[in-house]
Amino acid sequence: MKLNNWLEIWTKQLKHNIKQRSFNSYQDIINNHIRPHLGKYDLEELSPKILQQFVFYLQENGNNKTHGPLSPNSVILIVTILKQAIKDANLYEITSKNCTNLIKLPSIDDGHVSAFEKWEQQKIEKYCLENKRTNYVGIIICLYTGLRIGELLALTWKDIDFENNIMCISKSAYQAKVDGKTKIMVDTPKTKTSNRIIPISKQLASILKKKKKKSTSNYVISTKFNTMVGTRSYQKTFENILKKLNITRKNFHSLRHTFATRALEFGIDVKTVSEILGHKDATITLKRYTHSLMSHKRTMMNKFGKLLNSNL
Repeated sequence: MKLNNWLEIWTKQLKHNIKQRSFNSYQDIINNHIRPHLGKYDLEELSPKILQQFVFYLQENGNNKTHGPLSPNSVILIVTILKQAIKDANLYEITSKNCTNLIKLPSIDDGHVSAFEKWEQQKIEKYCLENKRTNYVGIIICLYTGLRIGELLALTWKDIDFENNIMCISKSAYQAKVDGKTKIMVDTPKTKTSNRIIPISKQLASILKKKKKKSTSNYVISTKFNTMVGTRSYQKTFENILKKLNITRKNFHSLRHTFATRALEFGIDVKTVSEILGHKDATITLKRYTHSLMSHKRTMMNKFGKLLNSNL
């Protein structure tokens, strides 16, 4: 059986086992990367040499827009999907061959964490709090809780316990194409540990109480029709704010990075920050944000260095 034919069967089965968002991502990767280069091969033809050449191609020319290299993380994701498809073909005895474990993958790229500087954060906060558009408070929420955009937009007033000042995160919103139409979907959060309870400060609780008094929607962030705001729409809102403030463009997820960076700079321990972010392990948090903390570490070491008697 040709890989193309198997992928068609495999994706139909896959649709029932994963979230719509993940399914759309799988389809894009299969159609844009795997099918064009490997689809013509019979499953039995896929040798270590063919598979490794495919990986080398992705590393050098795999970006379909620029025809340049793909990031190591993107290459790994593509190969992971290919591995799973061939593993299942092997499991169902459609092929007796599986060489995917022999593929040499690039090293994982931890990437650069992009957080806002303190002065940028202060500028954003001032603008959002003083603006009449109450939906801007969502940006403040993310800066002081580290919520992902989907978690923020799925947040309802029932999820906030003002008596105990806690926020329960149990769902996430995203936009996905279903039957050719883009729809707003609500599902469980990204991972099991993303299901969490976040303590909120008295200051943030006070801001949210004021918003709730004026709100007629079930959602903390809502449209004028009291419905859920789409992720793309809210991302665009954020981009427009940065443009008005003349702040270098960063994606919405940078608010989450900013929360983590400020929290660690403030002295909140890594385990606590990790649990608030919903990371599986504190080492993930430490590894991800160690570079962004370098300037803070340098400042602290310079202060500490003043103890050294320069006259000696």
